[in-house]
Amino acid sequence: MRIFNKLKGTKGFLSTAHNALKWAYMITEKAKHRMRVLIHWERHGILSTMDAFNVKERTLFNWKRALKEGGGKIEALNPAKRVPKEKRKRIWSLEILNEIKRIRWQYPNLGPDKVYPLLSEFCSGKGLSCPQPITIKRLIKDLGGLRMFPQKISHFGKIKSLKLRKVLRKPKDLRAEYPGHVVALDSIERFVCGMRRYVITFEDIYTRFGFAWGTKSHASLAAKEFFELCLKVFPYPITFVLTDNGSEFAKHFSEELRQLYLVHYHTYPRTPKMNAHCERFNRTIQEEYIDYHMHELMNPEIFNRGLMDWLIFYNTKRVHHAFKNKYSPVQYMLSLQEQVNFSEKCNWRWPYTKP
Repeated sequence: MRIFNKLKGTKGFLSTAHNALKWAYMITEKAKHRMRVLIHWERHGILSTMDAFNVKERTLFNWKRALKEGGGKIEALNPAKRVPKEKRKRIWSLEILNEIKRIRWQYPNLGPDKVYPLLSEFCSGKGLSCPQPITIKRLIKDLGGLRMFPQKISHFGKIKSLKLRKVLRKPKDLRAEYPGHVVALDSIERFVCGMRRYVITFEDIYTRFGFAWGTKSHASLAAKEFFELCLKVFPYPITFVLTDNGSEFAKHFSEELRQLYLVHYHTYPRTPKMNAHCERFNRTIQEEYIDYHMHELMNPEIFNRGLMDWLIFYNTKRVHHAFKNKYSPVQYMLSLQEQVNFSEKCNWRWPYTKP
């Protein structure tokens, strides 16, 4: 992709752009502060600088020498790495390391707390000092992780190569700040007369607006069609989508999000608390509707008709604990619109007149 610039041919444009990039990305804030201190030293003297910035005389001369050796460039004042050149290494008996390997190979992916009793028994028999679980964890990491995955064999008798899919995980500081900022999806699986039926759920974390749909399929195409319904039902634009690592939220579903330019976050494996809001909505819909209409899941069309009536009640009349049992999700949306009312006229700069 070529980038065309209107300022092409302007004298000094390239050097200015280069200096701007250097200042923004190569020069740290500490280097800028040190340069200000040196400028203050040159203008007002060393005593004033030491009192104003609380730095030692030796430090000032070190900064000045570094700036001179760097040819007067500010990036020469960037703080150097403080990582030691020679790090301490864990020194343990080769017998202990081999025993850790043997335990992990015999019992794949056993955690350090589970390895510790087995290793302690081995060390006591050999008269060796046994490392603690936290040290065992570090030794396993030093040995390359010792992680094992089951091999899958194709119908031709060949071992299939394991391809782990890299996904974008949910950030720790992600918080819903406005309607549609973060929406969560999940699925519920039920067995009805020996057949599997699924209910895919959707919830906006900020307004607690919920939606669900019963289906026979657990494929990503069904999740994609459900999300298209959610876009029609939910009245706000969506920014982030949060799901677990289920197969229904891959392939067609992920492709749909990419086409809509939406960020798709995944929770970590076996951590439902990362999607706690949607998990709680799943419990509510199961305890208040699904458990009493299990037989209707045989025919999802009949089930969804009654489910729509319950969802209208849930979103419009049923008050939510998150709003101190005063508002339903739709009532809370309307209260947000009342708080930001742009229809009122502004009286700014009106002349003051006495009545």
